[in-house]
Amino acid sequence: MRRLSYRPILRGLALLCLPAIVAVLVPQGGQGQQLGQPVEPQAQQILTTSPERLYSESQFGLRMEREVEAESAVLAAENRRIEAELMTEERDLTDRRPSMDPDAFRTLADAFDEKVQATRQEQGEKTRALAKRSENNRVLFFQSVRPVLETLMVEAGAGVILERSSVFLSANATDVTDEAVQRINSALGDGRGLTDRSDR
Repeated sequence: MRRLSYRPILRGLALLCLPAIVAVLVPQGGQGQQLGQPVEPQAQQILTTSPERLYSESQFGLRMEREVEAESAVLAAENRRIEAELMTEERDLTDRRPSMDPDAFRTLADAFDEKVQATRQEQGEKTRALAKRSENNRVLFFQSVRPVLETLMVEAGAGVILERSSVFLSANATDVTDEAVQRINSALGDGRGLTDRSDR
């Protein structure tokens, strides 16, 4: 009999990128650019952040993360209990085999195998549903915090917020993760009212 197994659900969101805002200097007084004269873009701040920290350190993301972890622990315990029960049933069937008619034993063995397969499928569906919920939680989180990040970006005069780990080198990149976490906490709290929209 194959052993039932449980793998902890660890999923992450790799990238957060907001639309760039490009500003072009326009001459004042209604005068246009002379032909052949290049239009210089306005220098803008580049902001960076850690999406994983936004999720794991904000009240909103932390609450959802802990809820999934708690459900994962319950499912893992359930898997261990079911596995122990099936192993006991398998040993009992094996011990009874010498004294049983071969055809009768085969009938019981086939029924047990069907039970194992059905149990494995049922527990697998629970694991996949929990993984889907974890994914949906992250989607909901980043959809909800986007206005907060956009406001922070505009206030800083930035044209883009990049994932911190994706920036190799920049002279004017500023990490705003701590500030963003504070603003998310202030604007959304633990997000309990928003999670009704998540697909469980």
